[in-house]
Amino acid sequence: VIWEKAVSPRNPARQFSSDHDYVHVFSKHADWTPNKLPRTEESNSIYSNPDDDPRGPWLPGDPYANKPYSKGLYKIVGPSGRTFSPPPGRYWRISEEKLNELDKDGRIWWGPTGEARPSIKRYLSEVGDLVPRTFWPKSAVGSNRTSKNEMRKLFPGEESFGTPKPEGLIQRVLQIATEPGDLVLDSFLGSGTTAAVAHKMNRPYVGIEMGDQAKTHCGRRVRKGVEGEQGGISETVGWKRGGGFKFCTLGEPAFDEEGFINPEISFNTLAAFIWHFETATPAAGEFDQPLLGIHDGTAYFLLYNGVLGDRRPKGGNVLTRAVLQMLDEQYPHDGPRVIYGETTRLGEAALASAGVSFQQIPYDIKVR
Repeated sequence: VIWEKAVSPRNPARQFSSDHDYVHVFSKHADWTPNKLPRTEESNSIYSNPDDDPRGPWLPGDPYANKPYSKGLYKIVGPSGRTFSPPPGRYWRISEEKLNELDKDGRIWWGPTGEARPSIKRYLSEVGDLVPRTFWPKSAVGSNRTSKNEMRKLFPGEESFGTPKPEGLIQRVLQIATEPGDLVLDSFLGSGTTAAVAHKMNRPYVGIEMGDQAKTHCGRRVRKGVEGEQGGISETVGWKRGGGFKFCTLGEPAFDEEGFINPEISFNTLAAFIWHFETATPAAGEFDQPLLGIHDGTAYFLLYNGVLGDRRPKGGNVLTRAVLQMLDEQYPHDGPRVIYGETTRLGEAALASAGVSFQQIPYDIKVR
């Protein structure tokens, strides 16, 4: 999709003044279709009613078809007595019987004097929303200047973010690709436009940003939206105020670049990763004991980083009979258990008898 980003030409350009950028559209499924866009005053303005048709404004439609149509070759006489036939290689779109039927109903236009070729009326009241087009002009979705003005209004007197996008552009993307309630992800949040627009359009969102603007712009921008700022698309979508968001900072990485466990990782960080890996749910708080929690009847344990103290083999990272007995006493659970540890000294039969599935660190911990 071509987005017209520039308002005026850049005369200092060495060769061509760049007026546009591209929006690349990808789909998981070949039969995906975008949502249609709501009609605008501009799209409705091409409809008129020169003959005072009681059905309201209409647009003359092309009566011809390019593909062969068995009932599409005939002559028809208009109100002035003039005879009409389709041009060579073309066909009437509808049969003679259907055309006469529409003509009796006042749905055929012969021009103001009755001498023009017949046109099939397309009524504004009968047309639907608009199919997205591949050219998005600045008048419809905003330009670079629009976005910079939006940022100046949000953060007056502050240095503007380098390449913000207008809220109207992101609104268009979300209109055709999502429904209210769909989750929106922006892995490179930039100035926070996607999060701000998703918030105003009732889409839950996740934004990721490594730069300082995560705090200087993104978080503050969404907070202004929560408080009811009226810039950007606020008026268009009827946004007032409300909702909320959580600003999170990532901790130390659980894995290195080759996918191995970070040797400096803390117990809490590895525990949080394992809990999410096993349950697909976020951690409810800090982890400071071997029992991470119980999910769907299964108890999850982690023996790592000396959580049991140095009185046991390798600081308590090894599942022995003594460790298992201690877990039974301190964290009784009448159901299946999953225990992560460096190794185990219990055989398969003993583990099965105790209802334990043992997962070895680091081999059974994988990056998703």
